[in-house]
Amino acid sequence: MNSYRLKTWKVSIIMLLIIFNTGCSLFGIRNYETPKYEVLLKEGNKEIRYYEPYIVAKTSVKGNYKEAQSTAFRILADYIFGNNEKKQKIEMTGPVFQKPDPEGEKIPMTGPVVQSPSEKGWVMTFMIPSSYKMENLPVPKDKRVNLETVPAKHNASIRYTWYGSKPRNEMRAKELEAWLAGLKEYVPASPPMYAGYDPPWTLPFFRRNEMMIEVKRKQ
Repeated sequence: MNSYRLKTWKVSIIMLLIIFNTGCSLFGIRNYETPKYEVLLKEGNKEIRYYEPYIVAKTSVKGNYKEAQSTAFRILADYIFGNNEKKQKIEMTGPVFQKPDPEGEKIPMTGPVVQSPSEKGWVMTFMIPSSYKMENLPVPKDKRVNLETVPAKHNASIRYTWYGSKPRNEMRAKELEAWLAGLKEYVPASPPMYAGYDPPWTLPFFRRNEMMIEVKRKQ
């Protein structure tokens, strides 16, 4: 093996080691905690799930979709990276949830994510690892960060790859709503929300995106 090939081989091995040491996130291999759920109904890339309760860090930011996404992420990431009273780092989890702020503009229960609420505000949440309880969580220094428990609930979801752009999310939300409209047992109980599972550097075709709608059983 000549020196050039040997050098190329060594570089390739080092790059692979770096990728595996960072959780293989480039290829969508996830080693972080996600909310626990049970799949009750599955049809292709669509599911009805039962979620157990979990704790989230939450913030609300005004602005358009992209601006709010960036600002809200920085606020919440700052909290879990140590901007709290204990200066304690909290493990990253997934997914990151984003939805229109209900205090901004009201959206019909069965409507897709539309453009108007994006000018009023967006809510983003990070799931807190299950090893924490509300009583032992470090208190945020930034008053824009709130901690709350998400109760047990049922969600409908549709899964897709590539990037979670606003037009693509809206298209998938409509597809999910059309599927729900044909089900006899469940009805929508919330506007759609976006769930992103991967860091920005993950290759598009390995990314996991979902649009979700909370659902209730029909009476």
